[in-house]
Formats: sequence, structure tokens, C-alpha cells
Amino acid sequence: MKRIKQLSAHLINQIAAGEVIERPASVVKELTENSIDAGASKISIEITNECRDIRIADNGSGIHPDDIMLAFSKHATSKIASDEDLFAINTLGFRGEALSSIISIAKLTCTTRTKDFEHGTKVKCENSEVTKTETGCAVGTIMDVKDLFYNIPVRLKFLKNPNTEFSYIQELVQNLAISHPEISFELKRNGKTVLKTTGQGNLQQCIKEVYSQEVVDNLKEVLKTDELAGLKISGYVSKPDYTRSSKKSYHLYINNRVVKCGVFQKAIDMAYKNLIASGKYPFIVLNLQIPAGDVDVNVHPTKKEVRYKNTNQIFNFIHTAILAGLSNYVEQEKHTPESEAPTPPVFNVTPDIIPFPQTSFAKQDLFVDKADDTIYVSKEKQNFTQEINVEQKPMFIAQETKAPELEENIIGQYKNTYILVEKEDGLEIIDQHIAEERYIYEKLKSDKNIVSQLLFVSDVLEVSSSEAELIKENIEKFEKFGYGIEFLKENELIFKKVPQLLAKVNPKEILSDILENIDGNIDGLEEKILITTSCKAAVKAGQKLSTWQMSEIVKKWRTCEMPYTCPHGRPICKFFPHKEIASFFQRQQ
Repeated sequence: MKRIKQLSAHLINQIAAGEVIERPASVVKELTENSIDAGASKISIEITNECRDIRIADNGSGIHPDDIMLAFSKHATSKIASDEDLFAINTLGFRGEALSSIISIAKLTCTTRTKDFEHGTKVKCENSEVTKTETGCAVGTIMDVKDLFYNIPVRLKFLKNPNTEFSYIQELVQNLAISHPEISFELKRNGKTVLKTTGQGNLQQCIKEVYSQEVVDNLKEVLKTDELAGLKISGYVSKPDYTRSSKKSYHLYINNRVVKCGVFQKAIDMAYKNLIASGKYPFIVLNLQIPAGDVDVNVHPTKKEVRYKNTNQIFNFIHTAILAGLSNYVEQEKHTPESEAPTPPVFNVTPDIIPFPQTSFAKQDLFVDKADDTIYVSKEKQNFTQEINVEQKPMFIAQETKAPELEENIIGQYKNTYILVEKEDGLEIIDQHIAEERYIYEKLKSDKNIVSQLLFVSDVLEVSSSEAELIKENIEKFEKFGYGIEFLKENELIFKKVPQLLAKVNPKEILSDILENIDGNIDGLEEKILITTSCKAAVKAGQKLSTWQMSEIVKKWRTCEMPYTCPHGRPICKFFPHKEIASFFQRQQ
């Protein structure tokens, strides 16, 4: 074995760079976050030379000339100073590793000036060596990185093609722009502007600038506050009938920091459960504000992973906020005139309760493995009801934003499957089966006592030994939803009663569908029974309906909390704006 020796500062920096600087996007992340921390209102990012040359300019506070040399040394930062600061981080950067890592694997020129000086400072860095000169420049900082990984050829081999590497950069800048709508971002590639935001401070406007008006038109607002816990979540989530094919459209932030959080993602997945089809994902922009001391961002060098003091509380808070937003319930903050200046009353929203008036929900106990923040959902459930008492005069009130019920203008039925509704601004096409299925599903889920129909005659149904065991172990769950099952033999059973909604459906068909949905997976058995019941009870596709029947289906569907998709995730309705129809036929709108 060779003798032990001290590594050079340059080699130490290169080793550290392996953790901090993975690819060109890592350089953009570190330098852009520095610009944000410096209070910049404009940030320009230019990418050239197959993503190996990166120039980032901002109008932030700049770097003091006496600090500039120290800024490029290892573990030098202005953002924390003591042990206590590490557990209450309010900036995006804090490790003091980025600049020293970058100059060990790239050639960097920094031009910077603070408002207190008439002249600026230019610093040139190569192979971890730093030289400093005086120069003229505007207030702010320009970081010019050249030949990234020029002295580490093995790292160059691991980079993907320039288009893929730029896609990582673009995705990063999109996330940063959305998390800071008050900052104007511009991203250029080889001189061509790829992304630009105006920095107006309006999140909807920023989403439109980064994506499109179509995305904005399909978003629901989320706003929930817990004053006592110091929690607030705000942003937008897409309607369940507007989905993407991957989770790349999850823009998740904690205190405006981009994060990858399993707790956050699990809360989203559970909120959209039975609302979207398998393999589809919503568009999400959510920022969770939490006391800095209640979240640990010092878990990984990328600072994307986080841990919470109270994981269960955070999960429930996010989950219920999303459900409330999808159900058109948005908090309205009370603004007290400054002249009155009384101490506002405290209204504590329990994090695990959705503030829906007179609605019953199944509450699931949540268990968290502290080692990896894995969430486990127990099989025991209990029903509870939460009501909002407007006499309490809270700081905010859950307010329904649905339009008042209007008489439906039913103009016909297409293929005996779709209901056509004329609206003032266009044409609405509604799938009759899916619309009624969603209404029945929500009604059965909220009903405490489901009305059953006794069966005087029932076919004898044969099941396998494993199916018989499953049914026997969960007989009370079938009872809960109005089914009465009696075993005649080990593998033979009959239905004594079924939900009244299914009185005309063959019991054999009902049981077959339930068992097919389970298909070896008994998780969420109650939910699968409920979904099957709703599907079987709803009017069928291809069934001719009278105008009155169509009107009743549409009216009931409009009362649903989640009127977007059926429990299987299929969209219920398609709307065609009148202006779009008129444009197709080249008519004036």
C-alpha cells in the first residue's frame, strides 16, 4: 500500500466538483441561484459551445471587492455564519462550494460591482488560480464560464448530446422562473432566445410565458394556510382531465426552493387517485412556505432533498389543500384596513381535515418511516364530518366558486352516448355514462347508509378458493356498500341483497367485475367495490335517453366536487368554444 499524503487544494476541489457539478445544468443552477440570492430582478443566461460555455449576468447586489478572492475559495459563503444558521436556512445557496468547484473544472471570468463603488472588479480563474483587476461595469455580476470540463476529459465522455444537455438547462430555468415570477429571466442558446419572462410578479402570467395560455386555462388555484403551524401552500394544479405523460410537469417548491420530495409527490398522487388514468400525471405548480427551522435542506449537495420535523402534518396539509383546490374551494384572506390595526383572530385549520361543508370523508392513518420518509397508509379507516361555522369569522373562509345552477339547454344526443349542451360561449359534449358514474360514486362515498334491495331469487355463484377467502375476510366491506352475501358451500355463494341502484343488474356480473378489478391486489378493496358499484349503476353508453333524462344527468353531474373525470380517470366532458367553431367555418365571431 502506498504512503499517505495530503491532496492538493486543486485536486480536492475537483473531487468536490464531482458532487456539486454533475453536468452543465449544475453550473447554471449554482450561478443562477447565487443571482437570486443577490436580489437580482433580471437574470440573463446564455449557452454556447455545445453547452460548455455559460454566461450568466444579473443586476443583483454584486460582490464587495474585498470579498471577491475569498468567494472563490472552498467553504466561503456570506449566507451562513454559525451552527444555528444551518438549521434555519433562508437562501438557496449556503454551502460555499460551488465557485471553488467550478473554477477547478472550467475557465471562469467574474465581473462584478456593488452600488457603493464607482468601479468594478474583474477576476480570472483557471486551475483554481485566481487573479484580480479593476474594471468598469454596471452594478451586478457577470459569470463567464468557458470550456467546462476542459481538464477532465473523462467527464466529457459521460455528457449526453448537446440537445439533451440543453433540455436539462431549459427545464431548470423554467423551474426557477416559475418559483420567482418577480424576476425577469432570459435563456438564450447560440444567440437565440428560448425562454423569456417579464418578471411582473404574477404567477399565472409567468406560467403563460413559460408554457402557454392553454395550460393556464386548465389550472385550479390552490391556497391554504395554517397560521398556528406557520404553513402556507399556494399555486396551481391542473384539472384531472388535463394531464401529461410524465412527472416533469411537477414544479414543487419549498420556500421557493426547487425540490424533489417524496412526501410532496405522494400527497399529489393520492389527491388525484381515481381522478386520472394510470400513466397520466397532472400539471403542478405548488410552493410550500414553512418555518426554516422545521425543514432540513442540508441533506444532499444538490439541496433538492428535504426532511421535515413533522412529515405526517406536511403530507396531510398538502393533500387536503390540493383536494380543496380541485373542488373549487379557495381561501379568501381577510384584509383589515391599516387604520383599524387590531390583532387578527387565529383560526387554525386542522391539517388533516378538508374544509368542505357537511361532507363526510374516510380519514386514513398515516405512518412515516423516519429513516427514509416513506409513507404507509393503514387499512383501518374511520368516518368523520367537518363543518365550517361562518359565525367563527375566521381569517379566511372556504368559499365555493361554482356558478349558480342554470337551466340546461340540451340540444340532443349523439350516438345515444353523448349529451350535447349548448352554452352561451360554445358547445359542451358530455359522456352520459361517465357523468352519471361520477355523480353516483361521490354520492355513495358520502352516504352513511346505502339503501339496499332484497333479492328473493339469486343465482348461485361459484368462486375460487382464494376468491372465497378474500370475500369472507372482507364481508363487512361489502355490507358497508349495500351488499349481502351468504355462502352456501365453501366455493358457492348467493346475494341476499344489493344496493338499490343495482337492483336490475345481474349479481353474477357485479361480483365478476369486482373480482376482476381486484386481480390479486386487495389494496383499496373498499374503493374498488365503490367504483364497480358506480359503474354498474350508471346509465350505459348506447342507451337512448329523453331530454328530461339527459337534463337530470347533467344537473346531478354539475353538483359533483370533482366533475372532471370518472373514478377510472376518463374525461367526462369536452368543450368547444364558439369562436373556435366559427373560425373553422371562417365566420366572423
